[in-house]
Amino acid sequence: MATYPKEVIGNGDGSPDASNSRHADLNERAIFDYLIHPDDMYDENGVYWADLPVMKQIKFVTSTDSKETRRELGVIGRMIKKDPLSPVGAYFRNMVLPGAGLGLEGYVLFSIGNVKPLFQKAFPTCWADSGKKCNHTWIQAVEYLEVMGIIVGQILVGIIGDWLGRRWGLIQDATIMFLGLVMLVASWGTTLNGWVICYALSLFVYGVGVGGEYPMTATSGMENATGSGKISTKDDRLHRGRKVTSAFLMQGWGQLANQAVLILLLLCFHHGSGNAPYSKVAAQWVYRVSFAIPAVGTLWLVYYRAYKMKSASKQLAAAKKKSKVTGYDTQSLKLTFTYFGPRLIATAGGWFCNDIFFYGNKLFQSEFISVITKGGSSIMPGWLYNLINVGVSLVGYYLASFLIDNKLYGRRRMQQVGFLMDFILLIIPAFRFKHYTAAPHIKEFQALYFLSSFFNQFGPNSVTFLVAAEVFPTPIRATAHGFSAAVGKLGALTPAILYNYIDNQTKFLVGPWFGLIGMILTWLFLPDTTGLDLKEQERRWQYIHAGREEDYHGIAIHPRHLSTWERWRGVGKHYDADLDYKQKIDEMRSDWEHSQARKHAEKEGTDDEDHHEETDAWSDSVSTYFERTSGKSPLIQPNEKKIYESS
Repeated sequence: MATYPKEVIGNGDGSPDASNSRHADLNERAIFDYLIHPDDMYDENGVYWADLPVMKQIKFVTSTDSKETRRELGVIGRMIKKDPLSPVGAYFRNMVLPGAGLGLEGYVLFSIGNVKPLFQKAFPTCWADSGKKCNHTWIQAVEYLEVMGIIVGQILVGIIGDWLGRRWGLIQDATIMFLGLVMLVASWGTTLNGWVICYALSLFVYGVGVGGEYPMTATSGMENATGSGKISTKDDRLHRGRKVTSAFLMQGWGQLANQAVLILLLLCFHHGSGNAPYSKVAAQWVYRVSFAIPAVGTLWLVYYRAYKMKSASKQLAAAKKKSKVTGYDTQSLKLTFTYFGPRLIATAGGWFCNDIFFYGNKLFQSEFISVITKGGSSIMPGWLYNLINVGVSLVGYYLASFLIDNKLYGRRRMQQVGFLMDFILLIIPAFRFKHYTAAPHIKEFQALYFLSSFFNQFGPNSVTFLVAAEVFPTPIRATAHGFSAAVGKLGALTPAILYNYIDNQTKFLVGPWFGLIGMILTWLFLPDTTGLDLKEQERRWQYIHAGREEDYHGIAIHPRHLSTWERWRGVGKHYDADLDYKQKIDEMRSDWEHSQARKHAEKEGTDDEDHHEETDAWSDSVSTYFERTSGKSPLIQPNEKKIYESS
């Protein structure tokens, strides 16, 4: 929303002047209700869904979701009738392409843990724990440097994304990832240790690009779902979470593709067999070709982002224009720490706890799966078990995508349940490790391990990616997301270092407690933004930015959308649905008058401003109402038009 003069919004306390204000009559309410009270958020009486009694909330949400599901199925049916493959094309455009960078990143990032067993078998004098030809510190640094590169990228590109724009951040990410892949494919050395050093440094470079992919994909995908006008869209309110997490789940497809490609390449270059012994030549061909494949896809991604995503920074540019900011918005950064600091604890702390699980499992999956497979000379059983594990994870990704916008479950509850289930599923084998790893109970251990992967995706791994951008204002959204993700990667670095010095049972004893901590942080500091459109959050932000937080009365401070901590602090005490309704009409009138003045200036040739982001079209009924009540509206004082025009 635009920033309005104090007089336009109302009295100093944010309310209209009591001596002249009155409620709009029924006809006037009918004019504005479709804009101010959309039927997916408010019932037929204009009551916000979260203000309804519990049973009516369930009925309202169920009815709304069922209606939307029928509509979407109808659209898909008509698409199939016209062209049977058109839904596939739509899925590719709306879900696959936005998440292509994360898919390629997932392919490469988790290949490190996948190829490590192959290196250990083919180069035992270097990669094995007993190897003497390579510096053991550099072998460990392969995993450390990868994570460090990601941290650098998340912070650096997060800032660049808020400074120069989303589009340049996206292009930069793809370019750096392509450079890193070229280095990985061509990495070599005059000695085995020299090759390991080159391999580790290449992963650091690639990690910088990967790190930037997190804040850029989340923020650009989220902002593209909101539309470019001032009025929120149903797609933003009902499907924003699904759009972002559908892009994020491409990471899971990348993992699945990498494991499948490695299996096929090993069969191709190892005389059709996956059994040991493995030749050095076969190992080199397998790993180099496996990295060359995503290099081609990443090069195409550079082209696509440079030439097909030219409007990716539109929402950020509009926000900066309203705040009259060029470059990096340091004032918004300070205000964010002041008003949303506890939210940063939730997003960063939750991501840290999640990555203890996620990367602890992925970077060291060979050790975990070896407990199930009981060792052996062949790496193929471990790879096949990992393929199953990734498949189970994908089910979690998709279920999270389908339910993350459900108002009765939503982001906050999904993350809490996921953390709790991970804690339970991993703490059980931690205290009875010998029991569950014994032959008679190995299937039980598999079930617990696979279920922990499922709930990690159907929980914190998907939710942290979304909320780290969603709960913060546009001007610093990428910075906040990048910082949260960087703290998360410190969680990935923790097992990367710690797990080198402890045995498998101790790993299970350490990890689960972070699930419990993550659940507590989520409950205490994370707000639930399910169903709350971004434009309403931006509207609240404009009041905060103007130093008038107490004058905002809208649903962004409804207790349903505040964290436990914020409710304790009384952030929602100014929530007032009636006052907010009047304020919104006043603000719409101001926007309408501004648009009329702009049209007049355009006719006179005196308007030099760029209004590309202001694309709302006023309906005839709204325009007629404002024209009829101009200068004498009960909802806006007669002198406010002059005040607005002079502001």
